[in-house]
Amino acid sequence: MFFLKMISRSFSRQFKRRLLIAVTVCLSATVSVAMLGVVFDVGDKLNAELSTYGSNIVVQPKSDAVVSDLYNTGDSAGSASGSSSGSDGGSTSGGSAAADSADPTAFLKESDAQKIKTIFWAFNITNFAPELNIHADAGCVGSGAGSAGSAGTAGASGAAASAAKCKATNVPIVGTWFAKTLHMDSGESTVAGMNGMRSWWKINGTWPKDDSEQAMVGSALAAKLGVNVGDSVTLDKTIAVGADDNTNGGTGKTGKSSTERNRVKVKIVGIFDSGDSDNSAIYMPSIAAQTLANLPNSIDKIEVKALTTPDNDLARKASKNPNALTQDEWETWYCTAYPSSIAYQIEEVLPGAVAKQVRQVAALQGDVLNKTQAVMVLMTVLSLVAAAIAVANLMAASIGERGSELALLKAIGATDGAVSRLMLAETAVISLVGAIAGALLGSGVAQIVGHVVFGSGITMRPMVFVLVFVLLAVTVLVASLSSIRAILGLRPAEVLHGR
Repeated sequence: MFFLKMISRSFSRQFKRRLLIAVTVCLSATVSVAMLGVVFDVGDKLNAELSTYGSNIVVQPKSDAVVSDLYNTGDSAGSASGSSSGSDGGSTSGGSAAADSADPTAFLKESDAQKIKTIFWAFNITNFAPELNIHADAGCVGSGAGSAGSAGTAGASGAAASAAKCKATNVPIVGTWFAKTLHMDSGESTVAGMNGMRSWWKINGTWPKDDSEQAMVGSALAAKLGVNVGDSVTLDKTIAVGADDNTNGGTGKTGKSSTERNRVKVKIVGIFDSGDSDNSAIYMPSIAAQTLANLPNSIDKIEVKALTTPDNDLARKASKNPNALTQDEWETWYCTAYPSSIAYQIEEVLPGAVAKQVRQVAALQGDVLNKTQAVMVLMTVLSLVAAAIAVANLMAASIGERGSELALLKAIGATDGAVSRLMLAETAVISLVGAIAGALLGSGVAQIVGHVVFGSGITMRPMVFVLVFVLLAVTVLVASLSSIRAILGLRPAEVLHGR
């Protein structure tokens, strides 16, 4: 009872000094709780934020992926996958069409694309869009469609004659979805398409409607063609027709080949600025591009945007060879949303496809996450160090001011250890009050950071509060023991156990 009265009296006698200690601990707790709260939740936030800048998984026909050696040499250039980093941090999804003048020769079925939403991690796939990347001539005048010749030379010369009447030749065309509603076998519905994949594009006009003859043009191509929103553009494409080309309309009877010029007229409903090579491309509904190229139900790529867990050693091992994993490792990997495990599951539902992560995006996510966490942990450590120094100085000043009181206590029989433990108890009580107040403030600051930076709240985990209270307890104890030892000349053991 006497001990408690001494503690309460010290607060009233040195209220300002005790208040400063409480404020110091409160500020340290606020910073620590806010920073650690964000650290433990920043992984999902950063992944969601970075995923707005394009796809992080690309699906292609197996033959194309093998031939181009896409994921070992082609990621950065985007020459095969079409997923290169744009100047604004986005993914240049149309890179394959813009950078490579050759049309694809291997295809997937567009009707199979929605199977992506049937995998184990379907809810982590936030969006996807199939693409047919072809090339055509734009702004063409003249007769256009029809036979351009027969058997080799005649066909080539006819095609060249038609192409000469166009404002732009070999223009990259991307046939895709924009906001297509898919009805799954499970009864659920989902919307997929470029509207959600290219959120950073600056658009003058609107997005095209699926299953229509509308299109949107890159700003560079729009200037070259001299078109604005509301204008129409005629697209012509030379296609081969012959005995061995039944897919493209060959008869299979004459043994000869010829070429034809297909024509599609589209209305420009939007002009976009992507900040990359897509500015020279045309985006249009997949059905229109398939009609132009005479490739029904065909696509050559699917871009997938998924919420993923940053790679670790297990994920990197699995990405090289999943068969090399042990049973426990395989189950852990398969049931974790690594890019490689999601890609593996996509390959399971899409026959003849290869799904690989865009490694720049995965590396960027992991690198940014590690650096962000390192900065926040460093700020937490610095705040604790600052609190320790401040508490030590305040304790030293408090003990110096209470010299006569401490001398009186010792005169009536109190030992140095008892006096030291009294000061420790006083500091512990005021520090606890400050820590509780700081934890509440820190939780609020974390929510503010979450909404300002990421647009959503931070999930505060109980372990954050436990960790902060433990760290503060150690910090205050070390600072207090240091001050008592410096003033009274006692060792830590003598303070805790008496003498």
